[in-house]
Amino acid sequence: MSVQDQPPTSAASGAPGLRERKKQRRFQAISDTAVALFLAKGFDAVPVAEVAAAAEVSKPTLFRYFPTKEDLVLHRFADHEDEAARVVAGRADGERLLDALQRHFLAGLERRDPVTGLNDDEQVLAYHGLLYGTPSLVARLYGYQRRSEDALAAALGDGIGGRLAAAQIIAVQRVLALENWRRIAAGESAAQVHPDAVATAEQAFDRLRTGLGL
Repeated sequence: MSVQDQPPTSAASGAPGLRERKKQRRFQAISDTAVALFLAKGFDAVPVAEVAAAAEVSKPTLFRYFPTKEDLVLHRFADHEDEAARVVAGRADGERLLDALQRHFLAGLERRDPVTGLNDDEQVLAYHGLLYGTPSLVARLYGYQRRSEDALAAALGDGIGGRLAAAQIIAVQRVLALENWRRIAAGESAAQVHPDAVATAEQAFDRLRTGLGL
């Protein structure tokens, strides 16, 4: 969920109030309804009006929550847009930034974080199949990756050097995740892929260290 879609919190407790919780439930219900329809019929075969009707909201209400049809699917990535930047900014004193990013990625593999591609849950596989099998969603996903690069570049600083480094780091993580997903989509289990996923990630980060000196 993107920052602008997160409900405000009450001033007294910092926890969402009743109205905000209801808004969040509706937000999630609309997205879940949309994804279920897209999985059943295909993204391009389901008009927004059908999603709105199935979710029992009007089209204007739906668009207040999700500005575009693609957002109904891709909002799940929004929380991860600045993830690499947050890892770099929050690393321990003296920890090299690539060490922090590698540690974070390997931890994601261990807990089967869907963002790493190493997850064989049927619903996650179906979602990834929808995402990577729909050209308009893939095109919009590049926007997510570009914003991830921008956030990481800002955390790295160093002008064009930081931007080049950020682009390489985000690209490596994307390729690693895609390879994991492709192997699992082809029939391997997450447990089977995990040792190779770890070894490949370690090799990839070693090459980044050699090339970037970070």
